[in-house]
Amino acid sequence: MPAGLKAAPGTAGSMSDQSTFDTDVWTLTRFVTETGRQAKGATGELTQLLNAMMTAIKAISSAVRKAGLAHLQGMAGCVNVTGDDVKKLDVLSNDLVVNMLKASYSTCCMVSEEDKGLIVTPKDKRGKYVVCFDPLDGSSNIDCLASIGTIFAIYKRVTEGEPTEEDALQPGSNMVCAGYALYGSATLVALSTGAGLHFFMLDPAVGEFILTERNVTIKPRGKIYSLNEGYAKYFHPSVNHYIDHKKNPEDGGAPYGARYVGSMVSDVHRTIAYGGIFMYPANQKSPEGKLRLLYECNPIAFLVEQAGGVATTGTQRVLDVRPRALHQRVPFVVGSPDDVNEYLAFVNKYQ
Repeated sequence: MPAGLKAAPGTAGSMSDQSTFDTDVWTLTRFVTETGRQAKGATGELTQLLNAMMTAIKAISSAVRKAGLAHLQGMAGCVNVTGDDVKKLDVLSNDLVVNMLKASYSTCCMVSEEDKGLIVTPKDKRGKYVVCFDPLDGSSNIDCLASIGTIFAIYKRVTEGEPTEEDALQPGSNMVCAGYALYGSATLVALSTGAGLHFFMLDPAVGEFILTERNVTIKPRGKIYSLNEGYAKYFHPSVNHYIDHKKNPEDGGAPYGARYVGSMVSDVHRTIAYGGIFMYPANQKSPEGKLRLLYECNPIAFLVEQAGGVATTGTQRVLDVRPRALHQRVPFVVGSPDDVNEYLAFVNKYQ
């Protein structure tokens, strides 16, 4: 278990303990139900929504693991609204999430990376929540079997009558819940409803997400930096200066290790587990940044802050950005507080 992570109740602590079958299992549904009952005015609608999202994630996990056998690898032959090539699994994952959430009777509208406009839930199935999601983050890694994921953010609607873009264009600070699923050596869901970050692992034998890590915290400082250094020629001098400082510390300390998968969920999950910094700053080719605010940066920023980390655009807190468009991009730097604040110190030197 990585340092800083706290075991959940009922988690086996030694090899000898693992021979005992746990009869008091904390599933994700149980955890959300019990914590939700403590919230004033809770109706259970959020639990209903999360159950639908978890069903979609289980189905996506199954599809990812047999993609090669089911001929789901390769391109779908089109480009999505943000200019990315679409994979066959992107289409399947998007349809799964949209259909499950519409059928949950808890959403009024949705925003997906794969759809240009607002997805409005049929009137007879509407609820009070707005969901912004990336159905398959890092899908360029599908064919090489690297880890990929699903990211989502949940808000309460702010208008009456027909849902509008105004319901989705809320700052991240209004979020009521966020999470990501990581399809790696196991399928894991990281989830927060605003009271800490918690990890749940999918038990294939039971078909449920089981609480494995409660109140996850990120280290104040790590030993790893993560970004695509292939764009170094396009970076602002402050970014290159910071990277050089990580490789060649002026105080003679040990240099940081470099790790980059190219799937944000995978890179961020490692950053939370081990500490350090993940960066996708603005550059000459992408002056607005590359990552999308509503369904990538905001939910990840929310989760990292719940673990005690920091998320910034380089000029402001990510969760304070007021969105202007459904597919808006922003620069994104996230991770251990000491590492991110050190990065900001380098940025400020050049201003």
